[in-house]
Amino acid sequence: MCLATPLQIKRIEKDTAFVDHDKKEYPVSLQLIPQAKKGDWVLAHGEIGISVLPENEALVILGLIEKANQTA
Repeated sequence: MCLATPLQIKRIEKDTAFVDHDKKEYPVSLQLIPQAKKGDWVLAHGEIGISVLPENEALVILGLIEKANQTA
């Protein structure tokens, strides 16, 4: 099963954001969400940013993913 994951933008270069996930830096395209800025939380699938999320929603989703991983 594939999930979109909330990730926080650490830096931006042109139309690409860079996020940290599992202690590694990954690029995320901002072509669909050009309004995103450093510090924003984005919902990303693969290397594509899908939407900008409020921080509280991002943290709830991350908590649910962590809980699901603990029961798997």
